[in-house]
Amino acid sequence: VTQTVDHTAVAEFTSDQVLRGIDHHYERSLFATAGEKVDVWDHERSTPVHSFVWGADSVESVRFNPVESDIFTSCGNDRSIALYDIRSGTPLHKLVMQTKTNSIAWNPIEAFNFTCANEDCCLYTYDMRRLDIAKNVHKDHVSAVLDVDYSPTGREFVSGSYDRSIRIFKYDGGHSRDVYHTKRMQRVFGVRYSGDGSYVFSASDDMNVRIWKAKASQKMGTLLPREKSKQSYNAALVKRYGHMPEIKRITRHRHLPKSIYKTKQLRTTVMESERKKQRNRIKHSAPGSIQPKPQRKKKIVTRLE
Repeated sequence: VTQTVDHTAVAEFTSDQVLRGIDHHYERSLFATAGEKVDVWDHERSTPVHSFVWGADSVESVRFNPVESDIFTSCGNDRSIALYDIRSGTPLHKLVMQTKTNSIAWNPIEAFNFTCANEDCCLYTYDMRRLDIAKNVHKDHVSAVLDVDYSPTGREFVSGSYDRSIRIFKYDGGHSRDVYHTKRMQRVFGVRYSGDGSYVFSASDDMNVRIWKAKASQKMGTLLPREKSKQSYNAALVKRYGHMPEIKRITRHRHLPKSIYKTKQLRTTVMESERKKQRNRIKHSAPGSIQPKPQRKKKIVTRLE
């Protein structure tokens, strides 16, 4: 029996701007698009039901909150992160940082937390109720971070960078637990977790989509009871003795490409020089005249309501 495949679109929506990002509401028949402004569309209407403009010439990305589903966020080329609420039809908050945010991902378990991938080689996790300080700063990339996505469990997230590497972070960890790279893989522009959290997908500049295991050493497929017991025993040993210097060095060591390794060394030298310069300024200034900013507040320029 031959099956006819229909390749025509079910519906078409015409916008008056170039669209750079899109995301769908998790419960209602609504979706949001990002361009010169942020538009919210209904499946049954040909024009946007809401339009939001708040300073940015171009909005790069838009993402709905999977828990508080009427709230969504966007990042623009004016270095801003904006929060919107569909119920009130107005923007809520706007955060301006020193460098541009490329992508945002909401934690699917913790409703108020989101992580943004930034041009300054770091990722920042914020609580939407308190945007004046980051909950965590995630470091290790040596070039701009271009995309980020959370695991379905909300305990980890994956990031892709212009430095041609993919890193997996714990949701509250300052440094990555694993790094993936190959000789042929170029700049990584997109990363996503699979629905069961077992795999990571990456899209890179060399026109390839790659699939990685979320846990590189994990054996996939059906496991025998004795294999499960052995894996649990090994994990318990690592957890119990992980504080010992020898074990910590083995579990944390990851081989890096020469370019990333050298750049990381250079960045470490520059940052240490800046810290030393700051200490000297404080030492040779009047007491209290210089108030050093904590790392979690340093990159925040202003917050608008």
